[in-house]
Amino acid sequence: MSRATAQASFYTAFNLLLFALAGTTVLALTYDLTHDTIARSIEKEKLKLIAQIVPPTAYDNDIMKDTAQLAADKMLGSDGPTTAYRGRLNNQPSIAVIQAAAPGYSGKTQLIIAIYRDGRISGVRVVSHRETPGLGDYIEIAKSNWITGFDGTSLESLKESEWKVKKDGGKFDYMAGATVTPRSIVKAVHKALQYFALHRDELFAQAPSEKAPGKEDKK
Repeated sequence: MSRATAQASFYTAFNLLLFALAGTTVLALTYDLTHDTIARSIEKEKLKLIAQIVPPTAYDNDIMKDTAQLAADKMLGSDGPTTAYRGRLNNQPSIAVIQAAAPGYSGKTQLIIAIYRDGRISGVRVVSHRETPGLGDYIEIAKSNWITGFDGTSLESLKESEWKVKKDGGKFDYMAGATVTPRSIVKAVHKALQYFALHRDELFAQAPSEKAPGKEDKK
């Protein structure tokens, strides 16, 4: 290889390195600049959804400030701590909103589930998902009422075998050609109810923002 060729190769490699470093820097800066904005946007959307599934007559406290941190738990499908919102009526526990995640094709479907003190579901909403556009649309309340099929259900109202989609012998509807998503969500909601039944008293007993019961994160 001639000296000129070697120098040309060196400069080409050097320029590629500079472009790579510049690109990485731009991506890092973009992430830093947009991460908080995106997080606030998701949180704002979550608060809107909570208002949809928690009747104003079910509580008289500031439910958005009466919170507890739930440790990561497989029953909730969570990889890290999540926030529970607690409603009280006349200083008595009345309703709680917990977060759960259901696995999907392209990532987890994030859910919020409002559960009355007696274990009945007030409502379920999808906060975010990565399912295929069109096929996954019907789990969103803005595009379908499918998610309202959980309203009023509880561990007592349905048998264990009924917590499945109808195709599998259960009670819940599904969209033909797209059963993976509803199966996953039904299972996640069922497990969230079981979690609530196990930790209900402890959850409501926690001081605001104190870490509520669940499996501790492994160090």
